[in-house]
Amino acid sequence: MTKIIGLTGGIGTGKTMVAEYFKSLGIPVYIADKEARQLMTSDNIINALSNEFGKEILENGILNREKLAKLVFNDSKKLQKLNSIVHPEVKKHFENWVEKHKNYPFVVKEAAILFESGSYKYCDTIITVTAPLETRLQRVMKRDKTDRESVLKRIENQWTDEQRITKSNYVIHNLSVESTKKQVDEILKKLKNQ
Repeated sequence: MTKIIGLTGGIGTGKTMVAEYFKSLGIPVYIADKEARQLMTSDNIINALSNEFGKEILENGILNREKLAKLVFNDSKKLQKLNSIVHPEVKKHFENWVEKHKNYPFVVKEAAILFESGSYKYCDTIITVTAPLETRLQRVMKRDKTDRESVLKRIENQWTDEQRITKSNYVIHNLSVESTKKQVDEILKKLKNQ
């Protein structure tokens, strides 16, 4: 049976780089944020979101992600509401995806909010990626062309590394590409021997 590896970490820790490395090793990877973004273009989710947050999050019937983000990222209640609309759809989509990849010994589900969404419960193994705070801030500020304060607010809305680590089987300390790849290789070796 296919084993599900949950891959998580806070914003800017390098989860995507780790996910890309898994992919390069021939392991199927499901990027939950990317799939959720795609699912959020469906009519049923757009209707549910506009009913919940108002028509001002739409532009010509299309979801304006920036407006929605401004509404929810500084309000944990609204963020929870958003997640309660989107996550059940992502869960169904992921289950179908796993079914299509059932001939692989492992698949990876990369999700920033693996624990917060409850989807960690469906993983056989969980890996948390960490990185120093300053490194994370610089990466996200550069990537999203945003300011330090905005990134810190987003980090504050996520679980801490400590919270994630206590529920994880493995931790990858992402300090350099080489050492991170070596850590992934070691984890895979252990998983293959289980």
